[in-house]
Amino acid sequence: MNAYFRLMRLNKPIGIYLLLWPTYWALFLSAGGWPDIDLLIIFTFGVIITRSAGCVINDYADRDIDKHIARTRDRPITAGEISPKAALLLFFALGLVAFALVLLTNTLTIKISFIALALAVLYPFTKRWTNLPQLILGLAFAMSVPMAFSAQTGTVTASAVWIFLATVLWTLIYDTLYAMADRDEDLKIGVKSTAILFAKYDQIFITLLQILLMIVFIKIGNLFDLGAIYDTSLIIILLFMIYHQFLIKKRQKMDYFKAFINNHFIGMTLFLGIFLSIAI
Repeated sequence: MNAYFRLMRLNKPIGIYLLLWPTYWALFLSAGGWPDIDLLIIFTFGVIITRSAGCVINDYADRDIDKHIARTRDRPITAGEISPKAALLLFFALGLVAFALVLLTNTLTIKISFIALALAVLYPFTKRWTNLPQLILGLAFAMSVPMAFSAQTGTVTASAVWIFLATVLWTLIYDTLYAMADRDEDLKIGVKSTAILFAKYDQIFITLLQILLMIVFIKIGNLFDLGAIYDTSLIIILLFMIYHQFLIKKRQKMDYFKAFINNHFIGMTLFLGIFLSIAI
């Protein structure tokens, strides 16, 4: 498989899904139904391009770290298939494409995009100086929410804050699960994460974050008057969360990954609850 394709992680689309669902939550809720089709297309391609760029800059930043972790030592930069310079050039090219897409929206969205870019570039380096890189990633991913609201409505309403918060909490949960799988190796090489910060209390913290997320999801349903279909989606999401608790209780690396990947269904289920409540 092409090294550049793998560098952008296009062979592993889970990251695209995890970024796409909150974007769709925000687009459909801000529109009160179907968003403008041109915005739906712009944001869909924007998510794919942005996530690809994020993977490139992440691997560039971690090129000397990845070789110490079994799961990442074969990534294209670390393996010598792509030079760091070529990776940077690809990152800037993807950034230009993403910015060109943003230029098709409005002035407020363009301004917000600069904050989103700064967070995306900052994130890969935060694991060197803080145990909260997952929080920075959550903030970076959540920037799609105010961008969606501003593009669709020309402003960012107070209700958007709750969707922003939901995205941050959800990202914090699933990326902590991801970090739990790498915790032992990260400790050896000095990489920081919430999984290391939470230590033996990790499952308790995951549970607390899940409870907070459910409260925020309920608040969103009330704010947008989403009704019974949305409430049903929350029940299904709760079942997924309980399943994740059973998985991580085993404290096995592959089960942590399984719980991480399964979060895709939480994002999809919430979107379906929103979509079926307001768009049909």
